Amino acid sequence: MQTRTAPNAQSLIHTRCGRTIAVSRFAPGVLPSGLGRVVLDTACEPSDRSEVWASLTPGEARELAGLLLQQAAAVERPAQRTPGHVEAVGVRGDVYAITARGHLLTVDQPVPDGGTDTGPTPVELLSAALAGCVAHYAGRYLDRHGIARDGLRVTVDHTMATDRPARITSMTVHLTVPQLPRERADGLLAVASHCTVHNTLGRPPKVSITLEEPER
Repeated sequence: MQTRTAPNAQSLIHTRCGRTIAVSRFAPGVLPSGLGRVVLDTACEPSDRSEVWASLTPGEARELAGLLLQQAAAVERPAQRTPGHVEAVGVRGDVYAITARGHLLTVDQPVPDGGTDTGPTPVELLSAALAGCVAHYAGRYLDRHGIARDGLRVTVDHTMATDRPARITSMTVHLTVPQLPRERADGLLAVASHCTVHNTLGRPPKVSITLEEPER
C-alpha cells in the first residue's frame, strides 16, 4: 500500500447521500520523481453493486472542486518545510489554501461578506494563533508544576475597528484552568502573557510586501 498524506477534517466531505469523500495526495517520495497524484477515497457501501458512486449537491460539488485544487497546488508546488515559511494559494473566489511545513489550512470569508464560509477568515486565524500560543505556554507551565491540564481552555474575543484602516482594535483572552491552585495564578498569568504571539502583537514586526515576478 502506497503512503498518502492523511486527510484532515477540512479535507473530508460528508455528502447528503451518505458518503464521506476524502481528498488527499501521495506522500513525497512515494511515486517516481516528478510524478504527483491527487487521491480521492470513498468507502464501498453495501448498496454498491456494480460501482461506487456519490451524488453531490451544487455546494458539495464546489467544495470538492476546491479541495481538489488545494491538493493539486500542493502536488505541483510541494510546501517548503522551512520554519517561518507560509504560502497562500488561490483556490476559488475568497478561498485560499495555506501551507505551513506541509500542513494544509483553508481560509475564506463569511457568506454576508461575499465568501462561501468554508473556513475561518485570516483575522480569525490571528485570534486562533493567540489562543493556541497562550494555551501552549499555559500547558507547559502546568506540566512543570505537576498540575493537571484537564479542562484547560483559552478563548479570544477580538473587536474590529469601525474606521480605516481595517484592523483589530482589541483582543480579550480568557484562560480557564480548573485544577490551578490559587498560589500559582500569578505565575501562570505571567508565563501566558509572554507567549510568542502575544510578544509579537505587543512589539509588531516590520512587515514588507513585495510583488514577485511571475514564472515564465
